[in-house]
Amino acid sequence: MSHPVRQDYTPPELRPEALVSIGTAEEISTDVLIIGSGMGGSSLAWALKESGLDVLVAERGRFLPREPENSQPAEMYIKGRYKNAGYWYDGTTGKPFAPGVYYWVGGNTRFYGAMLPRFRRSDFTEVEHHEGVSRAWPFDYDDLEPFYTVMEELLQVHGQTGEDPTEPPRSKPYPYPALQHEPEIERFSRSLRRQGLHPFHTPNALNISTQADRAAVTTADGCPDETGMKSDAENRILLPALRDGVKILTGAEITRLITSPDGRKVVAAEARHEGRTVRINAKTFALAGGAVNSAALLLRSASDAHPQGLANSSGLLGRNYMVHNSTFFVGVNPLRTNPTQWQKTLGLNDFYEAGPGTRFPLGNLQMLGKLQAPMLKPARPWAPTWALKFMAARSLDIYLTTEDLPSRNNRVRVDGDRILIDWTPTNLGPHHELVRRVTRAVRKSGYPLVFTQRMGIETNSHMCGTAVAGQDPAQSVLDPLCRSHDVENLWLADSSFFPSSAALNPALTIGANALRIAPSLARATKD
Repeated sequence: MSHPVRQDYTPPELRPEALVSIGTAEEISTDVLIIGSGMGGSSLAWALKESGLDVLVAERGRFLPREPENSQPAEMYIKGRYKNAGYWYDGTTGKPFAPGVYYWVGGNTRFYGAMLPRFRRSDFTEVEHHEGVSRAWPFDYDDLEPFYTVMEELLQVHGQTGEDPTEPPRSKPYPYPALQHEPEIERFSRSLRRQGLHPFHTPNALNISTQADRAAVTTADGCPDETGMKSDAENRILLPALRDGVKILTGAEITRLITSPDGRKVVAAEARHEGRTVRINAKTFALAGGAVNSAALLLRSASDAHPQGLANSSGLLGRNYMVHNSTFFVGVNPLRTNPTQWQKTLGLNDFYEAGPGTRFPLGNLQMLGKLQAPMLKPARPWAPTWALKFMAARSLDIYLTTEDLPSRNNRVRVDGDRILIDWTPTNLGPHHELVRRVTRAVRKSGYPLVFTQRMGIETNSHMCGTAVAGQDPAQSVLDPLCRSHDVENLWLADSSFFPSSAALNPALTIGANALRIAPSLARATKD
């Protein structure tokens, strides 16, 4: 039996004075309040650490302990040791579901696979898809490129240029060389090349050099990493910011933002903290709680000045919710084992953009971390464990992603403390075609048995789009610098602002954008 997760854990490198203790105070004050400590919140805090401003990060979770259970799949996938986000509700059926989000310092990055691609240049433009149009962003790739570079250095990304035909231009090479394929993945890569495709080494934020290192992080795609070899928002971005003067308040769930009587400014945030309500006053507020929770907080902050929800004069707050169309894809060769430890080193973007033989964009292929039986059990609870072990030992594990399109009807709603998600997948035709093409390629590579499962409403770690940015206040919630059109001291620093979802992991883009908007936020706070 496992012991309960410690709630009083703090990393040994954390300065004690960086951890705010409220005591019996009913209110505290700061210059900048950042709500959420995932990739967006941590990157914004890091960018503001030398601004001369008092910066406070409010995080509803605690520091996740570095403990042996971090890398034990049974603890994560069967016992649900670190699941603490409760339930959201399907707006169509009313049924509860456990979302794929986590309330710990560092947010979802504590559990991600550290695959950190840049969006392609085309992702910032208007793109025609099979079932509609993907909106252009209010800035382009070149505006974000310098900040992508900084984020790759902060997160110590390993990568290799010149392999991926969709790769955008770069001002600097990757800071570290790519992680090389282990033998079975190299075999797969060679087969793809023989089929005329262009597999590439994925941009990966794992600092591993030996096979023993790989064995130590083999579960790090989906589980926390106690070794420190996986770069996440906590260990590479937030802790350095906390060493340089930023402060953090943990266990603080922000429940409402309070505005001035005219509604033009936020003056305070109310937080549930240790069983009571605390007021946090600030000059500037930045939401980074994730696309669903940030939208829900603003909707719950409705007032006489903002009857539809704070910063919602456009009526778009919570709408255009996007999560990607994604499929777990497993190829099995019953006659050959796959002893790969860190499998997430190969990607394929040959079908990412329209071109010869591909009328509309189909999406991205990337490897999953090596699946193990406990990871498969929740998806196939009826299967005996011995069968799942046999399958996992002989499988090639892939994640397929296709862009979903913004729709006003896909949205976040609130009903008291409940969060409701209205979601009908869009653009599924190209996703089915991507699965078909990959099935052919994998079978040609020596994996005759193919098993697929398309992810449902609960798989939402790539969520975005609920407070879209744009030039026109009637057609967007935020301006191009992610500042509210309606509320002058309110910014959003997570993926809420995305006008489109692309078909790639969003983490690096979230962080790069937080660095991009930080100077304007700092200037406005000082004015």
